Amino acid sequence: MRKIILAILGILIIISALFIAKNLINSKKRPKPVQEKVVKTVFTDTVKNGIVKIVIPANGSLVAKRRVELYSEVQGVFKSGAKLFKPGQKFAKGQTLIRIDAAEFYAGLQSAKSDLYNSIAAVMPDLQLDFPEISGKWQKYLNSFNLNASTPKLPEMSSEKENYFITGRGIVSSYYNVKNLEERLSKYTIKAPFSGVLVEALVTEGSLVRAGQKLGEFIDPSVYEMEVAISKAYASLLKVGEPVVLNNLDDTKTYNGVVSRVNGSIDATTQTITAYIEVKNEALKEGMYLEANLNAKEEPESIEINRNLLNEGAQIFVVRDSILDVMDVKPVYFSDTKVVLKQVPDGTIILSKPVPGAYAGMLVKPYEDKNNAGATTTSTPSETDIRNRKAK
Repeated sequence: MRKIILAILGILIIISALFIAKNLINSKKRPKPVQEKVVKTVFTDTVKNGIVKIVIPANGSLVAKRRVELYSEVQGVFKSGAKLFKPGQKFAKGQTLIRIDAAEFYAGLQSAKSDLYNSIAAVMPDLQLDFPEISGKWQKYLNSFNLNASTPKLPEMSSEKENYFITGRGIVSSYYNVKNLEERLSKYTIKAPFSGVLVEALVTEGSLVRAGQKLGEFIDPSVYEMEVAISKAYASLLKVGEPVVLNNLDDTKTYNGVVSRVNGSIDATTQTITAYIEVKNEALKEGMYLEANLNAKEEPESIEINRNLLNEGAQIFVVRDSILDVMDVKPVYFSDTKVVLKQVPDGTIILSKPVPGAYAGMLVKPYEDKNNAGATTTSTPSETDIRNRKAK
C-alpha cells in the first residue's frame, strides 16, 4: 500500500511540474526585434554645368633650342686661347672657341698669293702694249694687292679679248686657288656663333686635332625647348603660340612656356604627335625634367569630377529624396585623376566623395557643416544653480 501511495504521489508531482512548466513557457512574452534603419552620411555636391578647360598633361626634359656640335675640318695642334676650353666656360658671340696651329698652312697660302701677284705683274707690259685701255685698272689692282690681307676681287672683264688674255695666262685659276686656301685657313679658328656656354669639351690645349674629330658642344642657355608626345586625338587642337604652364617634379616652381612648333606627322608606332614647348628662365638648365599642362580645348555644358566617382557602365551615384540612385552620363575626357562629363542636368545632387559599399536604393543623409549652417548654443549652469540642486 505504501508503494502504491508513493507511486501515485510521484506521478502527481511530475504532472504538476509539467503543467507549471507549460504555464511558465506560455506566460513569457518575447518582443519582436525591430530592425534599425541605417542611414549613412555622405558628402554631396550640386551640379552646375559650365565651361571646362581640358588640360593635357605631358612631361619631358629640356634641350637647348640653339645647340652646336663642334667638329674640326682641318688637322693641327690645339693652341691655347684667351679662355680655357672647358665645360661651363662662357663665350660671347664672335669670341674664339678653338684655335688650331696653322703656321704651315699659312705659309703655303702666302706662297700661292705671291704666285698670283707675280702672274699679274708678268702680263702688265703686254697689257700696256696690246690693251692700253684696260691696263690702268689692272695696274690699280696690282698696287692694292697686299699679301697680309684678304685677296681682293679681280677686275671685271670688259671684253672677250681681255677675258681670253687674262684666263690664258692662268691668272683666274691662280686667283680662285688663293681664295680656296683663304677659306680653308679660316677653318683653323672656330668662333662662337652666338653668346652661350660650353657644355662638353673633348680636347685640351696641346692635343693633336684630326679632321672630322668632334671637339665639344656649345649651347645658348637663354632659350630651351621641351619635346612632348601628345595623343593624335588632340592633334587638331594644339596651336602654335598656345601658352603652357610647366612645373618641376616637386611641384614647387612653375615656369611659363609657349608651343613653338608642332610636328606635321603622327608617329605610326605610338599614334602620338610631337609638340615642342619653348621656355625661357635663368633658373633652367639643360636636361631638367619638367611637367607641362597643355590647354587643348574648352568643353561647354560639362562638369569635372574625380575618376573614382564614375562607376562601370558610365554611371554616377545621385541622391534623390535621401536615397541613392544611378544616372547614365557621357564621359568626354579622362585624365589621371579627373573625368569630364556631359549630360548631367543642373541642380542634380551627386556624391562628391566615394562611399564604400554604395548601391542603388541605399538610405543616405547629406552631410551638413554645422559651423556653416548655424551654430547651436548651450547654456552652462552657474555655481548658484549647482548648489540649489544639491540642496534639493
